[in-house]
Formats: sequence, C-alpha cells, structure tokens
Amino acid sequence: MIAENQATRRYVGQSVRRVGDGRLLTGAGTFVDDVRLPGTLHATIVRSPHAHARIRGIDIDAAAAVPGVVAILTGQDIADMMQPIETRPDAPPGRVLRRYPLALDRVRFVGDAVAVVVAHDPYTARDAADLVTVDYESLPAVVDAEQALKPDAPLLYPEWGSNVAYDWTIDHGDVEGAFARAARVVSLRLVNQRIYAAFVEPRAAQARFDPATGEMTVWASTQVPHTLRGGIAAALGMHEHAVRVIAPDVGGAFGSKGGIYPEYVLTAALSYRLGRPVRWTETRRESFLATNHGRDQIQILRAAVTDDGIVLGLDVDLISNLGAYSAATVATRTALMSGGPYRIQNLRVRVRGVMTNTTPTGAYRGAGRPEAAYMLERLMDAIARELALDPADVRRRNFIPADAFPYTGATGVVYDSGNYAGALDEALRRIDYDRLREEQRAARAAGRLMGVGLAVYCEFAGPGWDSATVRVLPSGAVVVTTGISPHGQGEETTFAQLVADELSVALDAVTVRASDTAITPQGIGTFGSRGTSIGGSAVLLATRQVRDKARRIAAHLLEVAEEDVTAADGVFSVRGAPDRAVDFATVARAAYAFTGAPGGLEPGLEATAYFMPPGRTFPFGAHVAVVEVDPESGRIQLQRYLAVDDCGPLINPQLVEGQVIGGLAQGLGQALQEAIVYDDAGQPLTGSFLDYGPLRAPQIPPLAAVETAHTVTPSPFNPLGVKGVGEAGTTGGPPAVVNAVLDALAPLGITHLDMPLTPQRIWQAIQEAKTR
Repeated sequence: MIAENQATRRYVGQSVRRVGDGRLLTGAGTFVDDVRLPGTLHATIVRSPHAHARIRGIDIDAAAAVPGVVAILTGQDIADMMQPIETRPDAPPGRVLRRYPLALDRVRFVGDAVAVVVAHDPYTARDAADLVTVDYESLPAVVDAEQALKPDAPLLYPEWGSNVAYDWTIDHGDVEGAFARAARVVSLRLVNQRIYAAFVEPRAAQARFDPATGEMTVWASTQVPHTLRGGIAAALGMHEHAVRVIAPDVGGAFGSKGGIYPEYVLTAALSYRLGRPVRWTETRRESFLATNHGRDQIQILRAAVTDDGIVLGLDVDLISNLGAYSAATVATRTALMSGGPYRIQNLRVRVRGVMTNTTPTGAYRGAGRPEAAYMLERLMDAIARELALDPADVRRRNFIPADAFPYTGATGVVYDSGNYAGALDEALRRIDYDRLREEQRAARAAGRLMGVGLAVYCEFAGPGWDSATVRVLPSGAVVVTTGISPHGQGEETTFAQLVADELSVALDAVTVRASDTAITPQGIGTFGSRGTSIGGSAVLLATRQVRDKARRIAAHLLEVAEEDVTAADGVFSVRGAPDRAVDFATVARAAYAFTGAPGGLEPGLEATAYFMPPGRTFPFGAHVAVVEVDPESGRIQLQRYLAVDDCGPLINPQLVEGQVIGGLAQGLGQALQEAIVYDDAGQPLTGSFLDYGPLRAPQIPPLAAVETAHTVTPSPFNPLGVKGVGEAGTTGGPPAVVNAVLDALAPLGITHLDMPLTPQRIWQAIQEAKTR
C-alpha cells in the first residue's frame, strides 16, 4: 500500500466476513451438477476391474439395446476423434506418456476407463454400462514402487525397458567429505503413505457444443480453467477462442482437481460428436478409483552429524509412486526442498518417479513440500534422540540464520526471507515449553505416555505469473476479474479488501469475478499457495494504475496539478484546501463522458496487469503438538496443538486462521488414520468411506485445543509482502503429531512408526515393545 493510504486503511488487515458465503450456507450455490441445460445427455464410464490386462474385445450389443441409450463409444472411437493427452516426464529423454480418455488395448489400473455409455438419463446410462462386456487377458501387476524398480518387475510400458519415468539427481558440496568428518551417521527410512483428497464434491463436467457457432462451453470442477481450455482445444483440434471453460462453485479441490483430467476432455468430445449437452459426474466409488491420489513416497535418509547435533551433510533417496499414467513431478519438489529451513550445503538427493498399476498420483495440498518437511522433522528428532539432546536445540543449531536472506539453498532454490528461530521461539514461549517438559516428566513418573512434538517447516510457494483486470463502471462501482480461480480460499474477499482500500471506496462497491475464461484475462489458476501473492499482486498493480488515472482525472476536474490531489474515504481533494473536492463516482462518470475524459485523457477507467515475481515465496512456521497415548487401546488424545505460522502481512486474519485449521484437519488425517491401500494384485482395499478414514468432525480437536499465532516476515518478492498459508496445516501437522507420539512412546523403546498412526498400529508396537 502507498504511504498515503496507510492511515486510511479500512479493510486490509481486518477480519472482514467472507463475501458470498450466504448463498452457500442457504444452499443457493451452483456446482457443476446443478447446471441444467435442455436436452442434456448423461455419460457413465465403464471401468476396468483389473489392475493390468489386455483388452481382447468389448461387446456393447446388450447395452446398446437398452431404451434411452444414445451412444456407446470405446477407445478406438475416441482415438479417431481427438489427439491424445500428452505428458513428458523430465527424464530419461524420449519417454512420453500419451493417454486417451478411454484405454485402447491395455488397462493399467483398477478404474481405468474402457468405454462410455451416453443415455437420456443417468440411471439408464448406469444400467446399460453394467451390460457392457469386456474380454480381458489378465497380466502381472506391480503396485509397490520399490518392487517396480526390480529388473524382473512387470512393465507398464514395455517399450521403455523399465518402469522409471524420471531419474533426477542433485549433488552439491562435498557430501562424501561430510560423512568422513561426521561423529555420527543417523539413518531413517520413512513411508509417506498414499492418500485421497476426500473433497465433498466429486469431479464433474458438463459440455455443450453449439454446431451453429462452432463454440464449446465446458463447466468443470477444476482449479485451472484456462489450462483446461487449452487442453480441450488441443485435443479436439479447435481454436482456443472457441472453447469456454467455467468453474462454478467447487466443493473442494486441494490440488487434486488441477491439470487436465481425461474425463473432462471426454465429456467435451462426446458433446462435439453428438451435438448435444453431455454431463458426467463421478460417483464416490469412481472418485476413489480414478481421481489422482496424493503423496506415496519412500524416503531414505542418511545424515552426517557432529556430536552437538549439527548436520554436516545429507544424502536423500526418494522413490515416488506415480501410478499408471502420471508423470507428476511432485517428488522433485520434495527434492528441491530437501534442505528445508536448515543450513545444509553438502547435499545429495536423488528422486525417481516410478510407474505402477495403481491410480495416478498428483498434487495434494502442499504437493511435495509436506513430504520434505516430514522427512526433515523426523530426522531432526532422530538426531536429538541419538545424541540425547533437546529437539528444539538441534533445530536451532541448524537453522538458516535470519540475516542470511535471500538465501540460496544447496538445491539451487532461492529463499526470499525467513526467521525460523524467531518462529520456534514464539511457539515455545506460547506453549510454555519448559513447563510442558516438567509435566511430561511427572506424567512418565505416574506411568502415563505423554509426548511433545515439534515441527519447523518452510516451503516454496507462489509459482508462475498471473493476471487481473480492474474496471471502474460509470457509477463508481468496481469490477475485478482475475486469472486465478478461487474455489473456497476467500480471494473474492481479500481482493475486494485490497481494491477498496487502494481506491478509497466501500467494500460492497467492489465485485470480484473469476473462473470463467470468457470474462477473465488469461491466467494460470489457483494452486501452490499462489492465489494472493501472485493473483493479489496483479490485482494491486492493476488497481494502482486505475487509481493513478483517477487522480489525473480528478486533477483536471479540480484544475490543479496532479501532485496536489489527495485521496481518502472515496473523495479526491486539493491538498491544503479540503473543501475543493470531487468524489470517486464523479471521477468515474467523467472518465466515461460522451465528449471524452477531461484533459484529453483516453476514455474509460480500467487496467489489466500481469505479475510475475522474481522468485517464489517461502512461508514457514513452527508447530507444537501435545499428545497422550492410551497403552491399553493405542488411542491418541491430542491434548493441545499450537501453530505459529508466517505468511507475511495478514490481509484477512480470519481467512488465514480458516486456512490453517482446515489444512491442519487434513494433516492430522494423514498422520492418524488416512491411507489408500492395495493388495498385491492391484485391487484397492480402501475404495469407500467405509474403509478410508478422513477425520470426521467429532475427531477434529475442539478449537479450545488448537491455537494459531503468527510472526510476520514480509517477502521482498511481491508488492504485498505476503506468502501463502493454505498448505501450512498439511505441512506442519503430520511431523508435529508423529514426533509427539514417538516422544510419548520413547520410554517403551519405540523409536519409529510410519503413518498413519492408527490405534491398531500403536497397540501392536506397544505389545512388541513389551516382549523385547
């Protein structure tokens, strides 16, 4: 904000109530499945029950005979209509994944699509889909990434000669020398399990092709409307301007609704072929099978450590299970952040992306950075345990110092700003760490298993560029259109706060519109904690251009020099003569005067800005979890949780708190009970909410047990100074809770457990410890 507006801020920094919640709370929201178009046909996808098989034939006769069925298409039908969706792994060269929405000759995971039935209503489509008969030749399957690396493993793509989609290494400093100098070597093998996004609204798409105009409109539950528009246009051979993508209300996404899903392209292709609107809405069962899963990494670490806990060098081996079709480079982000908040310059990290006969994996709230924080924070506790040091002291001794920023890490990433010791000190002060340790000693003396867990994280956020247009209407009302695509984060509110303060207008005079490629400037979308730092900065820059032009118009109306005009509370006045003034609405009307704007200025009052920062922002924080474990049942009681996060200045503290707590609920779910599990044949054992365990509302700790706080370290990489906060809870939560549980179990000699820490897993560990 400019200095002039600092004293007159009315909205930025305030917990303004979210815009638009009223319609959602009263059931008036519009999701994809609420879009009603006359003559809409309904699609149901036939999916493979086999993890790996050849398709020898498909019999559609019985299904086609069902009254109300309009069309049944198989893989070759679709391949004849469109180009494949293509993904290029980073390495080795030449390994390209080309995928059609329906499999052609081979299925590669349970849930792979083989045919689509289109009917007048969804019930007929589903009934007919059950009558489609597919002749499969079963093939050996591999579901474990380490097993898939073996020379004799079944190959998903025989032409590759292996299941490795990419193999990427960074080797910085003198790693071997660090290990030669080390007093200790601390090793860990961790499993960051596969999880499901569990959003309220499953994926859905509705497409309408108008043969008269040649235009395609697609409503999709997506985070990236512009990216999806480009993907659909390329696949169908259409001009991009002829494709419009609208993301209406989105009932949760968390990264898993990013990218170009084949079902969305399929829906558009069906409408193009049939000349009628077509809708596809996945069932919850389909969602478990076919929506991208998250995480699924094996992490093998060796740390060269001095006797006082300083990490001299680190060797990291990451094996990422990509599933059947994804070449997602999520694990490379883990590799890039494998130094985290710590000053580790002797670093070797290797990451391999491995194909398996499982659902493809992709981004999930944090997308590689929570995995990095998890392995580093488990490592810091392991070092403390090995050397009988306090976990807080080990972290302090290894932090990147606050005066070292901007800091270039061993992996080449440039950290914008940080004060990790400051965040940890604030967390320990608020939690009264010394008193907690005294309570723990008393609890242990009484036979109770109480634990305290720390996690200090940092992540890079805010990739790429984005855009915004700010348009002042003749009445003085302001319309903001943004290239990002909010889906619950609250940017409609924060952007309105920014604009209202910059233009000194009322908050309700500002409307923010997004997620429709026909009305918004070209943008990237919302993911990676980039919405406010990138999209908000574009909004700010566009608003300042509008404000400057409005001041020039006001100067002409007041017949004074521009530098003599001040702005406050929606009024432009002459410096030193406040009675000479014009309000913002008068200036807006003048901008659109029939005879042109005053002073020969170009008519209109709007601006479009694109913002690309010089680097990424690095949000960070320190989390503390306090737990007690019941040795008889293995159940964990989370007694207290403190999250001290740093996302730079807070535009809307209430929204920030909501993001932290929402992310924490998901982070705790991964730590305590969520896991997607397959048997050796590739059959999913967790295909519904009967088997898969996201936290239910009663399991989430009461707000009285969860405390949020903030330090403020502005970023120099954007004009707002802000950093992302949407992934704080999923990044800090799992390691803090797991470290707390292991701390509680330490008197029993239990030093390692992998997530999820279910009561059964903990109970079994306790029983095994008793027999040792």
